[in-house]
Amino acid sequence: MTRRGTPEADLQRAVVKALRFALPKGAIVHHCANEVTEADPRGARRQAILVGMGVYPGFADLMVLCDGRVLFLELKSPRGKLSPAQVAFRDSVQAQGLSWALVRSLDDALGALADHGLTTRVAGQGGRQRTVGTSARRIAP
Repeated sequence: MTRRGTPEADLQRAVVKALRFALPKGAIVHHCANEVTEADPRGARRQAILVGMGVYPGFADLMVLCDGRVLFLELKSPRGKLSPAQVAFRDSVQAQGLSWALVRSLDDALGALADHGLTTRVAGQGGRQRTVGTSARRIAP
């Protein structure tokens, strides 16, 4: 039996590890299990329970809380596309003035920190913490 690849899951593990290293102590990187992947009736019941408990369709894969800022990260494989629910979530988040980024690589994730003004533990001159970048780049699906 051949094991199916999991490029998004592998990317997410790498991104979480890198963010936990790069962000200052006290920053939170959170993943909310947003869906049940079982295609049988039991899975459908579990998904209905989760929706009743507040699971939001299209919610981003990762939420980063750092220095009073919130950044939502949606992780996709190189050819992955956003679902209509993910597009709606992105649009809603951005309409509220919050930050959202599409991440297809580890570089994208670290760039999103910079693009959205999050402080990292990367030492600047004099060994102090620094905020990397402040531009608000919006990434289309």
